[in-house]
Formats: sequence, structure tokens, C-alpha cells
Amino acid sequence: MLTPEQRIELHGFNNLTKSLSFNMYDICYTKTRQEREAYLDYIDEQYNADRLTKILKNVSDIIGAHVLNIAQQDYVPQGASVTILVSEGPVVEVPTESTYDESPGPLPDNVVFQLDKSHITVHTYPEYHPYEGISTFRADIDVSTCGEISPLKALNYLIHSFDTDIMTIDYRVRGFTRDKDGHKLFIDHDITSIQNFIPDEIKDQYDMIDVNVYQENIFHTKCKLKNFDLNNYLFGYTMDTLSEYEQKEITESLTSEMDEIFYGKNFLQ
Repeated sequence: MLTPEQRIELHGFNNLTKSLSFNMYDICYTKTRQEREAYLDYIDEQYNADRLTKILKNVSDIIGAHVLNIAQQDYVPQGASVTILVSEGPVVEVPTESTYDESPGPLPDNVVFQLDKSHITVHTYPEYHPYEGISTFRADIDVSTCGEISPLKALNYLIHSFDTDIMTIDYRVRGFTRDKDGHKLFIDHDITSIQNFIPDEIKDQYDMIDVNVYQENIFHTKCKLKNFDLNNYLFGYTMDTLSEYEQKEITESLTSEMDEIFYGKNFLQ
């Protein structure tokens, strides 16, 4: 890792594009149509466009962005989208080693860095199985930045902002910038794994798999909760109202759903 004194002097602006895609899934068992509709109403209220806008504004604060424009929409029958266009914010300090360090980023704080031509988006996708009682909620968040800071510094906050059973995280650095002699730089910070930007207390809660293509500056991590408590997946009631057979059947259905999402394929029933 380069210290501020060792940092390579660039020719012009750092125009590397660093893109973070964060996808989270919440899974729930809804026994009846009424329960399913109540769950979808709950999700729509919890993650409506106004609340999502607040989350993305905090992300922009963490990466030091100046908000240029906000577009938000709640959809019918469900779902929401928010897009924030951001540009270089006021710089009150020279970026420090935290810009480049492989470590979890801050929660909302007074963090200011240089960036330009950037955007932050979120789209939500509530859905349900047509007849097996499974309802899911997915949120897709993309943070794309140019300049000194990697959007991975916002990952810690994003994880804390959602109740997440499964996460898939992609990070890619695109383009190049030049040093003062014209030599191309295709990445400007050390990274071996996205996991290094996730706090240990979060990593302890998940099974995690990495797929990285280092020569292409492409990094992928997916995570699934280790501990399964059926009560956390029932909407409007608890497992003590179910028979042992029902508990077993619902548990198998939920864990199969989570495995299929985590591994990206359907399993034979």
C-alpha cells in the first residue's frame, strides 16, 4: 500500500472507473395469500423510495460526493427505484491512506474525497413463488465512482442498512489513468478480496465464496447466513404454532430456496 508520500503523481485527473454492485436477498415464508400480501406491503413500506433515497444520500456522504440530481419512484404494485447523479464534492482534506487500505469502510461520517462523473442507484424486486409459500425481496445497488476513493468504502454501511440473508457483491475497476510520464495505470489501490472490506463480525455470520479474476481487476464475493432460526423467516407468527412436521417442511423449503439463490441454480426436489 502506498503512503501519501509514496503515491504516484498522475497526469491530470484520476479517471479510473470503480464500480460496486451490491445485491441482497431477504427470504420469508408466507403460508396464505393474505400473509404474502402483508409481507409485500411491509417490504414496500420498509424500503420505499424515500427511505432508499436516505440510504443513498448517506452513501454519497461516505464517498464525499456532491449530489447533482435525484430521481425516485415507487412502483405499482410493488418495488422502488432511486438514481442519484453525483460529482466531485468540496475537498476539505487531502485523501489519506484510508482511501487505499483494504479494510471496512466507515458508517456515515465526515469523510470527503475527490471524485467526478459518478452515480448511485438502487432498484428493489419483491416477488413470490406461485404456490409454495416462499416470498423474497431483492435490492440491487450500484455505486460507480471516478477519482481517489473506491466505492467499497460504502460497503460496510450498505450491509448495515439491509436485513440480509444472502449477499452477492461485485467490484470492477475499468479504464486507465496515466502517471506524469504517460505510463498507464489500470488500478490504483491494492485489493485481494472484497472480504477484506467487510468487518470481521459480519464475516463471522456468513459462509462466503470468492471468485476473482485478478488480471482483469474483477472481484466477486457471495455470502449466505450460517445460522438458521425458523422464527426469523415466519411472517406474523412463530414456530411454536406449527407442528413438527410443518416446521420440518417449511425449514426444508426455505433452506432449499436460499441454497438455490446462493449457488445460482435450481435443485431437484
